Amino acid sequence: MPSFDVVSELEAFEVNHAVQNTTKEIATRFDFRGADAKVELNEKNKEIKISAEADFQVDQVRAMLEAHLIKRKVDPQVLDAQKLEPSGKHVNQVIKLKDGLDSDTAKKIVKLLKENGFKVQASIQGDKVRVTDKKRDALQDVMAFLRQQSLGLPLQFNNFKD
Repeated sequence: MPSFDVVSELEAFEVNHAVQNTTKEIATRFDFRGADAKVELNEKNKEIKISAEADFQVDQVRAMLEAHLIKRKVDPQVLDAQKLEPSGKHVNQVIKLKDGLDSDTAKKIVKLLKENGFKVQASIQGDKVRVTDKKRDALQDVMAFLRQQSLGLPLQFNNFKD
């Protein structure tokens, strides 16, 4: 029976490259000359820390980071920016990276499929949703439908079996 998995996977090496490119751009930009601004990636906790002297600089660095992520084909929806935190002379912002489908989003996907009249079987399996049906066309319709939805996470479809 044909099936596929709906997942939301983060490509850590692409995020790492985007952070490195942002660091290089900070070093070469004229408006950051002499400013103490930096970006750090903590792969273990899946978060990025931006530190600068003023809040508008933090916003500029975040915009640069988003631009570099888009260039590397990483959806900026994976960024979950937290509140700005003043710390002495600096302003810090922690950006958490969303990786994997949480249970609420998985339930939302299953609910959306049932509400919109799709006759497919959708089952939650950990951090992915497996969708099965007798016809490939129905599965392709589900993929097209899910691409149009805004769930706050980028979705990928893998493990397509015929």
